[in-house]
Amino acid sequence: MIISRRNDKQREILMRFFRTSPGEYGEGDEFLGLKVPETRAIVKQARLSVPFDDISRLLDSKWHEIRLAALLLLVEEMNAALPHKRDNDEAVKAKSQRREDIARFYLDHARRANNWDLVDLSCEFVLGPYIYLSGNYEILSALAMSDNLWEQRIAVVTTFYFIRKGLWKPTFDICDMLLGHKHDLIHKAMGWMMREVGKRDRDALIGYLESRLKRLPRTTLRYAIERFPAIERNSWLKR
Repeated sequence: MIISRRNDKQREILMRFFRTSPGEYGEGDEFLGLKVPETRAIVKQARLSVPFDDISRLLDSKWHEIRLAALLLLVEEMNAALPHKRDNDEAVKAKSQRREDIARFYLDHARRANNWDLVDLSCEFVLGPYIYLSGNYEILSALAMSDNLWEQRIAVVTTFYFIRKGLWKPTFDICDMLLGHKHDLIHKAMGWMMREVGKRDRDALIGYLESRLKRLPRTTLRYAIERFPAIERNSWLKR
């Protein structure tokens, strides 16, 4: 169904946007030319409880949008496995195991989320709830220490889930681990998460920036203070 919707004009635009030329971070990625809402609509038509074997085959696809569909299926699966106040003891236990299975499958296939949109549209919604409910924050540290760019970005962006819950420490902890990273996709992700913290707790963000200013990549700082008044932004950047 997805392949039949191929749009060659949009495909060329997406391949440039996601840096698929030789030597770029998305080198070799192939696009069909579907926009994200189109892929979401196809996923919504699919039934829940898609077998992992089927999702695994989708993740092995050369087509970017098919891999995105697979990851969005995992998001749907995790949503269905979240606790509900009407759950009985049996349902609570079954859902807990299901969340574990989904999260482990995602982690085993994380490197197939091999572009920033695949990471950003899935990790927060798959790993976030699992880590929050299980308390297994070590997963984030392991991802941050990976030698794989996409797993490292997953570590950063997953913390958006905790930010929405009013928890800043996971974000700051992971950013501390990656402050020396060389790639701008990590610098941008860290700055984005810091900015989200600042929307909710400006003092927390300023305290973090003050204590790490000399170590912050400039791109990270620029993203983090994006919502500050212009005079204040310029003052931070001059420092």
